[in-house]
Amino acid sequence: MNNMLLLTKSMFAIMIGFLGAVVLGFFLIPLLRHLKVGQRISIYVGENHRKKEGTPTMGGLIFILPTLFATLFLLLLNKMSYTTNLGIVLVVFVGYAIIGFLDDYLSIRRHNNEGLTEFQKLLGQIIIALIFFFMYMKSGGQTTLIVATLGIHIEMGWVYGLFILFLLVGASNAVNLTDGLDGLAGGLSAIAFIAFSLISMVVGFQDMGIFTFILVGAIIGFLVYNTHPAKIFMGDTGSLALGGVMATIAILTHREVTLGVVAGVFVIETLSVILQVIWLTFFKKKLFLMSPLHHHFEKLGWEERDIVKLFWTFGLVLAMSGIFFGVWL
Repeated sequence: MNNMLLLTKSMFAIMIGFLGAVVLGFFLIPLLRHLKVGQRISIYVGENHRKKEGTPTMGGLIFILPTLFATLFLLLLNKMSYTTNLGIVLVVFVGYAIIGFLDDYLSIRRHNNEGLTEFQKLLGQIIIALIFFFMYMKSGGQTTLIVATLGIHIEMGWVYGLFILFLLVGASNAVNLTDGLDGLAGGLSAIAFIAFSLISMVVGFQDMGIFTFILVGAIIGFLVYNTHPAKIFMGDTGSLALGGVMATIAILTHREVTLGVVAGVFVIETLSVILQVIWLTFFKKKLFLMSPLHHHFEKLGWEERDIVKLFWTFGLVLAMSGIFFGVWL
């Protein structure tokens, strides 16, 4: 009976997230077009991307706002229980969304791709990480890194705060780097959050599981407008929020290592950028035709849809592996 109730709640959460995003997108996209909130495309990408110049950005609002309103709605109806963990998730989700929103807003206002400086972004991320760590420690959270499969238990103490910052910054930037093709980051995020929804439910974090299912539905609703050819981009508003909350859920469910598996495609995309810089610095030549990795496939002549399908498929395989790793091992 309890399992059936959880399944019903999960399906309802996905449904309200999806419907909220689809309805909001229907009204928000024309409004953003009217306000000329268009994406500036880098001069370094191909001609196919130059055609996307002016496509509305800040599309992350399409899945952020419905997720927040649906969560509040379920809390008011007592269909969800408020916990400190859920509070931390909401703080990070909103905090990173605000950082991304400011970055997008300044880019649009200045008519270029230069929003917040790297220092300003990092400062904002540090502040949110400190709030995370304070709330976490006040609620009696553990500071031990556990990898049960390998029998590893490492007590990190205050260093765990730095670890939280590293995961938040790394995950948010990884999603941001991956957000370069229509539907790519959104689809991969939906797949990853499905995995973390299931993991959260199974290991006893139902509040975060329901929240994450709402977010999954909202992201799928966003993909109605974001798959090729995209009518709107998520922008930093969406990518920073998704990456930050993904890392947060991994930390709070004590599945930090599982994050590297479930979000494996994001990790690979980030590594491709790092390796490209290293190769150019030390060997004076490129390792990839262009980084992040999805642009390398574009330079090879692949169609955008085919690249997205390949990455989604690989992401799905990794997510299924992550569920096994995160739940049963």
